[in-house]
Parts: sequence; structure tokens; C-alpha cells
Amino acid sequence: MSCSVNFANPLIQSSSVFNNSHKLKPNSFFVLHPLNSPSSVSSKFIKNPFSHRPLSAVLTGEQTDLQSEVGKNDQKAPIRFRDYMLQKANLVNQALNDAVLLRDPLKIHEAMRYSLLAGGKRVRPVLCLAACDLVGGSESAAIPAACSIEMIHTMSLIHDDLPCMDNDDLRRGRPTNHRIFGEDVAVLAGDALLSFAFEHLAAAATAAEVSPERVVRAIGELAKATGTGGLVAGQVVDIDSEGANDVGLELLEFIHVHKTAALLEAAAVIGAIVGGGSEEEVEKLRKFARRVGLLFQVVDDILDVTKSTEELGKTAGKDVAAEKATYPKLMGIEKSKEFAENLRKEAVETLAGFDPVKAVPLIALTNYIAYRQK
Repeated sequence: MSCSVNFANPLIQSSSVFNNSHKLKPNSFFVLHPLNSPSSVSSKFIKNPFSHRPLSAVLTGEQTDLQSEVGKNDQKAPIRFRDYMLQKANLVNQALNDAVLLRDPLKIHEAMRYSLLAGGKRVRPVLCLAACDLVGGSESAAIPAACSIEMIHTMSLIHDDLPCMDNDDLRRGRPTNHRIFGEDVAVLAGDALLSFAFEHLAAAATAAEVSPERVVRAIGELAKATGTGGLVAGQVVDIDSEGANDVGLELLEFIHVHKTAALLEAAAVIGAIVGGGSEEEVEKLRKFARRVGLLFQVVDDILDVTKSTEELGKTAGKDVAAEKATYPKLMGIEKSKEFAENLRKEAVETLAGFDPVKAVPLIALTNYIAYRQK
């Protein structure tokens, strides 16, 4: 029997796989190093922002074989998930490095690159690439979209960390953008990444021979996910809900579906659009990604109260300190874990009907998000 989650009123039906953590083999790759960027700013984090975390130090844990997702007898998917993610993330990192160059005015481009090339899981761009491949599209068609999505995600992180927002000093194990460049430049760096994301998608996707109609539709999806139909809406309601005692599950879900899930949803949908997917394929991937997006945030809520700052690479416990509503706060840790498992199962079920081999990376990515430890 399939497990159903009502997005307006989440019902907890399945047992938690988090309770069986000894059986899991989560992949522990988190900071994927892009190219070092030169800078005239006098700071060790700018001169060599990645020297303090060598690649080998963040690629720990066991590798999960993608072939296990489609059965031991299927010989078409022999690659390992960690290798797959590294290869795709390195591709995205190179493309981002090439897209945002150091040029005048130097300071703003240094600030943009400081956060954009700081590494990270690169879940959103990889999701975009995998969705494009699932519908039969080429990688070259999806790379511009994947980069644009990561630019907007980076913008949201820069702005989230500002003193007027979450007031955070640490992001991905390094000082936040405003701590290095000041609040004024950090705001402008986020603004610049936001506007350039659309410029890059329009120009680069067209150059990759994506049809004008699909480019326009992709831009529309990205704009919706970013504005008052997505990220901004979730952020505003999140701010208004701080310290409130009447925040229920329905409102919390609205916050997370918009603040976090919307951009993940856009990543998959845009990947399918530029990849030439049919309307049915696009909508199936929309349903898949919405569940994955909410799953990502539920797990994030759990990690915020169960992991240390050192383990996360960002400030732990800040949601509790800010008196924000979270799933653990409203449901408890165990029920939150059960809800996460429901979302994981439903996400995988929505991929039924696609080529099972091409769906493997998306299934593995869903499992990684569910079982991640950072």
C-alpha cells in the first residue's frame, strides 16, 4: 500500500527509517570544492577560500551503489552515487566559475564569487541535470538552468544570513558574506546574483539551442519560485511567525513549501522543460520535487536540533533561538522522522512510469536528502 501525505494536513503513517540508522549507509559528501578564485580582498578566506577544508576531508562515508536502486541484476547503472554527485557538482562548479568572472567593479564580483563558489551539496543544480536526463534531454541544455538556480539559491543564503534576517556569522564552515564584505555589499551581491541568474538562463540556454518557447517558460518557472509565489512568500511568513504561539502544521507547511521546496521544485521542472519533456513528464516531476523539497526542510529542522555547529558547518539551534516553528517543535523528533520517511516514499513513487534506469539518480538523491547528516 502506498503511503499518502496530505500537504494541507500531514498525516504520519509509516515507521521511521531514522530509528534504524545502523542499517543505513548515508553518503557524507557535503562541501564540493569549486575552483579557487583570486581576490584583492585581504582575507585568508578570499585568497584561498577552500584551503581549510581539503576535498578528502569532506568525502567521508560509504559510497552507495546506484545499481542497488534498480536491482542487482540490472547492469545498466554501475556508477556510485557519490561519484555521480561529484562529477555533476564539479561540472556545475566549473560552469559557475566561468559564468561569474572577476571584472570591474571588482569588489561586487568578489563578493558574488565568495558565496557562489563556496561549495555546498549542489542538490538543486544536480536535480535539474538529472531531471533533464530523465526526459531525454542533453546535459548542455540543462547546465545554464542549473547554474541559474544555484545563483538564486546563493542569493537566498546571503540575504538569509544578514543581521536584519537570521543574523548569522557562519555559512558552509566560513564567515558569512556580510562578515567579509559588509552588509551593504552583501545585499548588492545577492541582488546581482538574482538578476544575473535570469540573464544567464536566457542567454546561455538559447546558446545551447533550447527553443525560445522553452527558455521563456523556464524563466517564468524560476521567477515564480523566487518571488511572492515562492521563496519570498515563505520567508515573509516565516519572519512574521517568529515567536508566535499559534503556528500550526498547515502554516508551517506553507512556509517550507514556499521557502525551501519551491526552488527545488523549480529545479526539477526547469530541467524537464529545457530537456524537452512532455507536459505529463513535467507535472510528474513537479509532484516529485515538491515532496523532495519539503523532505529537505523537514530533515533540516531535525538536524538543527540534533547536530552541532561543527557538524553542520553552520550555526546549530538557531531556529530554536529565534523561536521559529519547526516540525520537531510541533510534532516531536520521532513524528518528524516518520513524516520525512512518508515524503521520501511518496517522492520515489511519483517516478513510476519513467525509465527505471534513468530514474536511479533521482531516487538516490531522494534517499541522500532523507538520510543526510549535515
